[in-house]
Amino acid sequence: MAGKIIKVSGPLVVARSLENPMMYEVVKVGEIGLFGEIIGINGDEASIQVYEQTEGVGPGEPVVNTGNQLSVELGPGLIKQIYDGIQRPLDVISNKYGDFIARGISEPPISYDKKWYFTATAKPGEKLQGGQRLGYVEETEIVRHWVMVPPNLSGELLDISSGTYTVKDTIGTLKDSFDEKHILRLAHKWPVRQGRPFKRKINPTIPLITGQRVLDTFFPLAKGGSACIPGPFGSGKTVVQHQLAKWADAEIIVYVGCGERGNEMTDVLIEFPELKDPKSGRPLMERTILIANTSNMPVAAREASVFTGITLAEYYRDMGYNVALMADSTSRWAEAMREISGRLEEMPGEEGYPAYLASRISEFYERAGLVIPFGSDEEASLSVIGAVSPPGGDLSDPVVQATLREVRVFWGLDAKLAYARHFPAINWLSSYSLYSDLMNNFYNNEVSELWLKNRQAALRILQEESELEEIVRLVGIDALSPKDRLTLEIARSIKEDFLHQNAFHEVDTYTSLKKQFLMLESILLFFTLAMEAIAADVPLDLILEQEVREEIARMKYHPEEEIDKIKAVQDSIRTAFDEIKTRRASA
Repeated sequence: MAGKIIKVSGPLVVARSLENPMMYEVVKVGEIGLFGEIIGINGDEASIQVYEQTEGVGPGEPVVNTGNQLSVELGPGLIKQIYDGIQRPLDVISNKYGDFIARGISEPPISYDKKWYFTATAKPGEKLQGGQRLGYVEETEIVRHWVMVPPNLSGELLDISSGTYTVKDTIGTLKDSFDEKHILRLAHKWPVRQGRPFKRKINPTIPLITGQRVLDTFFPLAKGGSACIPGPFGSGKTVVQHQLAKWADAEIIVYVGCGERGNEMTDVLIEFPELKDPKSGRPLMERTILIANTSNMPVAAREASVFTGITLAEYYRDMGYNVALMADSTSRWAEAMREISGRLEEMPGEEGYPAYLASRISEFYERAGLVIPFGSDEEASLSVIGAVSPPGGDLSDPVVQATLREVRVFWGLDAKLAYARHFPAINWLSSYSLYSDLMNNFYNNEVSELWLKNRQAALRILQEESELEEIVRLVGIDALSPKDRLTLEIARSIKEDFLHQNAFHEVDTYTSLKKQFLMLESILLFFTLAMEAIAADVPLDLILEQEVREEIARMKYHPEEEIDKIKAVQDSIRTAFDEIKTRRASA
């Protein structure tokens, strides 16, 4: 028996007399069957969060239970898809119904008609746990899709066979410990609010290389780590997220556009299909899933989009891949929670956000991690990078503070740097990474034992520059000693020649760790030799007019295959200072 609507308040619908309602159960609301989820039960009444517009829906209309929690369908065909917040394929709906999505439309998240060739690797008679591999499908040219036993199943594999199947066809049978038989298919469903299980979680010790110098050198994120990018409007959050999606050292990218403006998501949809994956040379979309839930789409679906994205990311992590998820922005998700909470008449917390804001943010970020999945003995990771858009760039905003308690990397964007055309506009004085010390062995073995020393030296110079600028404002630059004036010049060089990076330049958009190390080492070499020259009474003006400084400024534009040119810059620096010494000695 269907329940009846007794109240409609925007995206919140209250229904009475539902048959055995469950928390987070999916229901069909109204005559047109709007997609909704139960978020509160009080006696005979159920509060329902509706993920579509509720205009025209009124009391007395039916509400029907489905018996299932909000879930996503996981199987071959996810890669290259563009979904909305509740995993409806937008391109399929657009082709079938037009650009404007009518309410109540539902299409399968993955094609039920497309046939895939499945290669079985498991053998009949094997005892299998949830998450262990049954075989694989070549999903794209660069992604092998491992078909796994659903996490809530385990038992003896009775039969399995290779062949061409749709995601609904039977590929095998599993008998559990109660002698009950379960049909195995290429796809299965999983509730989005429940994290997928794994064998164990381990400490992350390898960096997620992004090719962005300020991130990789100064504030690195580990594979399996979590990061927060807060900043005011126009400070470059979305551009940083785009750069990470393009260049991050991950096999699978899940990009969630959560409540941001439609034109920003349009840039992603237009740009990503044109981009080439730097490792394989194939289109970047062949390892990317996009979730578009923009600000003009139903507000309640923003919360679902975040959990939909992270569940898809966990699925590919369980296959053994390193996955990176970008959420842009979690502030819009929090604002959706605030709106629903207000309509539920819950007691508001700080700035009107619900009292459970921190726990919801925690639920999301805690699903990141470096793990050993059930299907393999090799490490796999899920890295989460969330942009936060606090009003007016106020970092005391509850969403920022709740996020900072969960993440271990803080990339603080600065409006002043953005307006000065400094990209990425990440403030090197306020940002931090708590993963740096955990990854020392990686840098020592893979790049150089001087990596950490150079990083600390550069940060110290930038910190000293900040202190010297206060003095300059008070008494002017002429009051500074030559050493202090040199510190200001080298800090400027670090900012302009190293930290400033052009996202739209074909060479400067990405920098390998080796090139980053050589670039910073060159600047610090000039600084060290200049300090020695000043101690030997060489005039500062003579040092600063050296032509080698032009070579330092051009280092960022040397392609990776011409990295030896940066080593040649270091030789030029030594030669320049040797000539200064010789000239001074002969004088």
